[in-house]
Amino acid sequence: MSSPSNHLNTLDNLLTAAKKAGAESADALVYDATSLEIAQRLGNPEKLERAESADLGLRVMIGRQQAVVSSTDHSDEAIAEMVERAVAMAKAAPEDKYCGIADPGQLATEFPDLDICDPVEPDPERMKEMAAEAEDAARAVAGVTNSEGAEAGWSIANVAVAATNGFARGYSMSSHSLSVSVLAGEGTAMERDYDYTTAVHFEDLSSPAEIGRNAGERAVRRLNPRKVGTQAVPVIYDWRVSGGMVRHLFSAINGTSIARGTSFLKDMMEKQVFADGITLVDDPLRPRGMRSKPFDAEGLPTRKKSVIDNGRLTTWILDLASARQLGLQSTGNASRGTGGPPGPSSTNVYMEAGSISPEDMIAEIENGFFVTEMIGMGVNGITGDYSRGASGFWIENGELAYPVSEMTVAGNLKDMFMAVTPANDLVFRTGTDAPTLRIDGMTVAGV
Repeated sequence: MSSPSNHLNTLDNLLTAAKKAGAESADALVYDATSLEIAQRLGNPEKLERAESADLGLRVMIGRQQAVVSSTDHSDEAIAEMVERAVAMAKAAPEDKYCGIADPGQLATEFPDLDICDPVEPDPERMKEMAAEAEDAARAVAGVTNSEGAEAGWSIANVAVAATNGFARGYSMSSHSLSVSVLAGEGTAMERDYDYTTAVHFEDLSSPAEIGRNAGERAVRRLNPRKVGTQAVPVIYDWRVSGGMVRHLFSAINGTSIARGTSFLKDMMEKQVFADGITLVDDPLRPRGMRSKPFDAEGLPTRKKSVIDNGRLTTWILDLASARQLGLQSTGNASRGTGGPPGPSSTNVYMEAGSISPEDMIAEIENGFFVTEMIGMGVNGITGDYSRGASGFWIENGELAYPVSEMTVAGNLKDMFMAVTPANDLVFRTGTDAPTLRIDGMTVAGV
């Protein structure tokens, strides 16, 4: 696996060749990664996979025409072929008046150390032990009868970006993970649940025993679920699923959707989207963040921003192309792979915590639904209509009374956002995070 600095030499050669072949401007990207996955089930090894890749992408522009080509071959012959193909494709491509690389004055000049790379590759034997410990802890919980297995994973990637505007920079990032899923009960009355932990650095993972015990206890708690009739009640989203509300918001304010007019929030800039006191943040500079990065895919500086500030929508999520289309400035949120042009994408996003504990939140509800798992993707991005399958626990008289399953939760995201109350239990786990959330007035029905 090469370092980002070595890749910059490859990119320089690629861009030089592109200019000689007739490209007016160009940018290029290298993404090389190594990953390791180890799984076991019922005490026996089930998977040991190691993968390595080194992808190279080139985008060339001639006037307002652009083309993108990619390859896994970094040889001189392959680079020459990439350049020839890209320039020929660009000459035949339709015009895109919003394409183009950044002006030199827009480029990042400071590159903070975000501590997003753990350089030590974990020992496969240690990863096996972690998976075994997690599964054993889950299976030791009384009532657990079967296992879907435990899996430990690791990856490290180098990213290098360069363009004919003078930008040339790279960085490395890593990821560690551990998960386990088990079943409780017998026959057709079996229930499944899981737990997981992810982190940039190995030392930040939760313990395997804790992950396993949580998975086992959650599976047992779900046994003998009931259904309830259709009614409008408060719904509480457990922190394991509450991040979905954050994803729905950021999908709706993505610059591409706004430019196309296909978002239910397209007319809501500088207007109240959430209740007073609610703040949602996009923070690419969070140390050890799962999606942190010192610059975006177009070489622009990244910055922390409150996209919802005291309930008010303050910005879209923009790359250069969507910003040009909307007559705005990029927010430094360009992301891309080697096979296509940049597009806007959020980074570490979260809803700030509130002041009430989840326990007190539940205690206030006489009749309601505590959701621990969501099923399906029933969200209409144009209208905001929301209808998803769910399971969890029914709340009666301020307590979790019994498990429920095969439920549907429905509403409209505009109304739901305005009715959100966050708890105080925010923890950064995945890169898309929220505390436990309460939303009143939801329609709940048994399937």
